[in-house]
Amino acid sequence: MPYYFSTKLKIGFDEAIEQVQDALKKEGFGVISEIDLQQAFKDKIGVDFRRYTILGACNPALAHQALTLEDKVGTMLPCNVIVQELEDGVEVAAVNPIASMQAISNEQLAQKAEEVAIRLERVIHNISAAAPVVAHL
Repeated sequence: MPYYFSTKLKIGFDEAIEQVQDALKKEGFGVISEIDLQQAFKDKIGVDFRRYTILGACNPALAHQALTLEDKVGTMLPCNVIVQELEDGVEVAAVNPIASMQAISNEQLAQKAEEVAIRLERVIHNISAAAPVVAHL
């Protein structure tokens, strides 16, 4: 089972970030954190790196339900979505929560992970449908 869903787009990096945020919102997610790894690597270790941003996406209702079922599941939240600049486009990838939740033996939590996975897959699909695509990975 793949641990992520992804697509590669022929659009600019900033436009990809905006499209991801819009697509997440349509699926009930908000972005609660944004990590600019390019800047962090430059500032902290003096390394040049491609544009790479991690968006921490959270659907508050589903996160609450998951935490009610398993209080330590917060170690796996929020759902990360990455946007990275590649030579031939911009890749957008989202975590597959089904893969990450396999580490926890809780059938009800597995059902919630399936619901989140469906929504995140739709995010990737909707971004692919709205922008020129290099490849759906």
